[in-house]
Amino acid sequence: MYRFLLSRQWVILTLIALVLIPVMIRLGFWQLHRHEHRVAQNKLIADALAGPPVPAERLTSPGHAVAHSELYRRVTATGTFDTGHEVVVRRRTNADEQVGFHVLTPLDLRDGRVLMVNRGWIPANGAQTAFPRIPAPAHGEVTVTGRLMADETTAESGIKDVKGLPPRQVMLINSRQQAERLGRPVLGGYVEEVSPAPKGGSPELIPEPDHSSIGPHMAYAVQWWLFSAGVPVGWIVLARRERRDREERAAAQARAAAAADLADVTS
Repeated sequence: MYRFLLSRQWVILTLIALVLIPVMIRLGFWQLHRHEHRVAQNKLIADALAGPPVPAERLTSPGHAVAHSELYRRVTATGTFDTGHEVVVRRRTNADEQVGFHVLTPLDLRDGRVLMVNRGWIPANGAQTAFPRIPAPAHGEVTVTGRLMADETTAESGIKDVKGLPPRQVMLINSRQQAERLGRPVLGGYVEEVSPAPKGGSPELIPEPDHSSIGPHMAYAVQWWLFSAGVPVGWIVLARRERRDREERAAAQARAAAAADLADVTS
């Protein structure tokens, strides 16, 4: 009845089905792990943003690599902005996907060390080779509150660290690079400024990261698992349909043969 399953076509189809089932199950678990990672990341961000601000010097120091558990922690630092050594970070976008610069300004702390502060986004307001016009920060000593961020690297961000850029322009925010440029001890990582708010709304402060959406990964996981369950079901349906078609063709051939025999007899 099912001897056709031994045909070359059905052997190949069966092998493909046997390969697809574990592949789809694995893809489902991959999407599940992405969902779990997103949930954990959202919790980390929410907890960090909800906590009270602590002095930046308590969490980081020169050469310190900001740990994953320290990301987005609210920190404060008191010092004076050094606009003479300010740099801009190229090819950064704002919430409206407009391309411009991030403004990276050293904050000279009372103990002589430096904290790099990302003061926000400005539009490209001139030639790409020229240093843009940047609204000045608050004068004198100021207390900055912001989110602690890890140093950017090509490996982590996917941004290529281009050499030979115009003066005072960089591609990555990296405290070690800034320490070499300034010749001074720079605290590891950097801070995305939250307050004080800039006069006139420029630079445009960087919004806090989205930590409410969990994405479609769980739905994708369920879809892959349903697909994996559908493969054997589909295989069975096709096999039964093939058997029915073969039986109908055999019956039709038998009827045709009987009709031919009857015609031969009557003639």
